[in-house]
Amino acid sequence: MTPLSPHFSLEELTRSATAGRLGIDNTPPPDCVQRLRALCEDVLERIRSLLDQPVRVNSGYRCPELNAAVGGSTHSQHLLGEAVDIEVPGLSNKRLAELIRGSVIPFDQLILEHTSESDPSAGWVHVSHKSKGNRKQFVVIPRSRPEKE
Repeated sequence: MTPLSPHFSLEELTRSATAGRLGIDNTPPPDCVQRLRALCEDVLERIRSLLDQPVRVNSGYRCPELNAAVGGSTHSQHLLGEAVDIEVPGLSNKRLAELIRGSVIPFDQLILEHTSESDPSAGWVHVSHKSKGNRKQFVVIPRSRPEKE
C-alpha cells in the first residue's frame, strides 16, 4: 500500500470496480498524486477526526477514460485528483454534508449527490479541494428519478 496520509492510501483513492471490469488503467500521474495527498491530509483526515470514525471512499481519482465510462463531467475535479465521493457507515449522507459544511474543513465544492428525503442513506457526498481559491460552494443534487410514495 502507498500511504497518502495516516488513514488513506493511493490504492483506496484510485480503486474502481468499473476500471477493473473494463480493463482501464487508473494510475494517476505524479501531479495528481500530490493533489490526492493534499486532499487526504487537508480534507479526509480532518473529516475523519471531526467524526471520530472511518470515512469510506467510493470514488477518488479518475483518469479520462474511466471518467467517461462512469458518465462524469468533462470538467470533473476527479480528473485532477482534487475530488472524492465519500460515505460514513451509520451516518446519513445529509448529516455528513451538514457536518462538513458547518466545520472549518477547507473545501472547494461540497455536493450532496443523488439524495432522497425518504432514504437518508441514498447517494453520496462529493467533496473537492484545491491548493488555492477554495470556494466553499455547497450544492444539493436530488435523485433524478421520481420517488415512489
